Amino acid sequence: MSTPSTASLSIRRLTTRDLSACADLSEDRSWPREEHKWGLLLAACTGYGIDDPDGGLVAACVVTAYGPQDQPDLAAIGMVLVSERHARQGIGRRLMRHVMAESGTIPLTLHATPYGRPLYEELGFKAVGRVEMVRGHFTPSGPEPEVPTRPATAEDLPAILRLDEEVFGTDRTHMITRLPAFADQLRVAEEDGRITGYAAAWPNMDNHVVGPLIARDTQTAKALIASLAAHTDSPLRTDIDVRHEELLAWVKERGLASTSFNAVMTYGIGELPGDWARRFAPLTVAAG
Repeated sequence: MSTPSTASLSIRRLTTRDLSACADLSEDRSWPREEHKWGLLLAACTGYGIDDPDGGLVAACVVTAYGPQDQPDLAAIGMVLVSERHARQGIGRRLMRHVMAESGTIPLTLHATPYGRPLYEELGFKAVGRVEMVRGHFTPSGPEPEVPTRPATAEDLPAILRLDEEVFGTDRTHMITRLPAFADQLRVAEEDGRITGYAAAWPNMDNHVVGPLIARDTQTAKALIASLAAHTDSPLRTDIDVRHEELLAWVKERGLASTSFNAVMTYGIGELPGDWARRFAPLTVAAG
């Protein structure tokens, strides 16, 4: 029996039942399995995949829509993966074209690795920014910012959602409300009873990812990171907008080292909405 060509394999919606297959695909491309993150993305976002007739997945990606459900303001594409055995056969391009067609007129964004960027540029995406991934054990050094922080409570959620929408530029309720269950820590910075920033630390393999990180200013962002670090023995990992030079220098002085850079790219929109000056790190680069 002849093996069907990859062009004839249909693209389907993924569900939470595909979690192991998605993790296997990540591992196939020498990415971490990240099952905890895949669980969130498959539950809260729209996944697309191509089944391998021999088992598992040929390719996968996720799309996270933000804003009104009937007409989103923005959609983030992430976790675009093609198995090693099927690489360099145009499958990633086909999957991306399908997702872009499904999205219609919704503006799109993604974080591109240097390897993936040429494909996205070919499809019409433009680079509008850059983030730097840093990782390592956080070691306090000298006096830390004197900005009060505390664990978030259920009563804080409405204020967190209002701040997040103001800074991100569109509604992310369906993602942010999952943070208390998804993250090991969710902390807020507060001044005169008003929340001025918040950050989460969620488990990912052998580290804790800091994100989202939204703060009034750099001092508040530093205080949130320091408070999260004080409550875990694991290495920290986060993706910081390179325009936040002071914060990047500060975390590097405290033991985090640069591991990679990703380009922030958009399609159908010039710049991302919201206030970049208060947006320090995403929940995950897979969700914008």
